Amino acid sequence: MYLADQTWPELGAQLENESVAVVPLGSTEQHGPHLPLATDHLIAEGLAAAAAEETGCVRTPTITVGVSPHHRQFSGTMWVDPPAFRDYVESFTRNLAYHGIDRVVYVNAHGGNVSHLREVGRRLHADETAYAIEWMWDESIPDLVTELFERNGPHAGPKETAMITHIAPELVRTNQLESARDGGLVDLEESDARVHGARTYYDAIDNSANGAFGDPTDVTPEKAERLFDAAADQLVQLVEWLDARERADLLPKDRVA
Repeated sequence: MYLADQTWPELGAQLENESVAVVPLGSTEQHGPHLPLATDHLIAEGLAAAAAEETGCVRTPTITVGVSPHHRQFSGTMWVDPPAFRDYVESFTRNLAYHGIDRVVYVNAHGGNVSHLREVGRRLHADETAYAIEWMWDESIPDLVTELFERNGPHAGPKETAMITHIAPELVRTNQLESARDGGLVDLEESDARVHGARTYYDAIDNSANGAFGDPTDVTPEKAERLFDAAADQLVQLVEWLDARERADLLPKDRVA
């Protein structure tokens, strides 16, 4: 159920105490010359919509701008500072708790949001407001990602290209796929991203001139469908697992005597 499509009397009858909501979050940031700035939040929204349809859980509006200052050198990238992002998501989630939702899955598609969403979840757990957990789609199916793509990349590579190919193929600039590969960084291990165990970079442009990583030419509609379906299935299973938990089991444990 998409919350924003309902009227308040309809929601008054449908929202239940101790229920689950999925909150899609992403970013509005560069994704190389071949993918739209909307890539991350489109992926999160697509997966959240699929899971909500399958399970009947509540889907909230999408949070479309995240923590993305490391992409700021590329035109159009938007970002918010981490404290503002954390406070916004926390307040957003407390809204849901006020209406009876006490379990939340942050359906996340942007790596820059991860640590901040986990911190928000910790705060909400500590004061027993809600049990909110961060879920990153590609981390739920790492073996499949490795199987499908020989030269993957952490950003604007084949896995994200595949997801947009499935969700919104009209937004993929297919005439720029080779340019994305050749003008970006195909293999992060071949760069100076880590030297003697130290991470040496702060911004994407430090490693990739056009903001792309990996080889996005290695994408087919069949691979795209398989990737999306596998991630959506993992999210469905997570929502069902969370819905089946007893509230008492989700609350902070007592101090050890």
